[in-house]
Amino acid sequence: MSTVTRATPVATLEQELNTAVLAGEILEAFDRYYAEDVVMQENAATPVVGKAANRERELKFLASIEQFHGAQCLGSATAGNTSYSEWVLDVTFKGGIRVKMEQVAVRRWRDGQVTHERFYYNAGNA
Repeated sequence: MSTVTRATPVATLEQELNTAVLAGEILEAFDRYYAEDVVMQENAATPVVGKAANRERELKFLASIEQFHGAQCLGSATAGNTSYSEWVLDVTFKGGIRVKMEQVAVRRWRDGQVTHERFYYNAGNA
């Protein structure tokens, strides 16, 4: 007798990923939910291709933070294999610059992993 494997719905994956980020498990979530061929992009900047390059980018971002004051996921939604989440992050970067970052993350999923993620925000806020 064979077993049928059901794919996890994108809405569930999106919620799990957002919950992990809010819990401070940013790199663990990245390792679990992002595909090896992931493409990530900040606004209209050149996309960064590949999990290793994007993990390094995440590490540099985290290293630039002097103090983390909080984060909120204001809401999320899914449509097919695409998810959307609205975020507010409050951080002080090294050098003492405190910033309230407001952004929307758009993720495309395949086989339970993010294959494309793009962040949209006002460049004056980040």
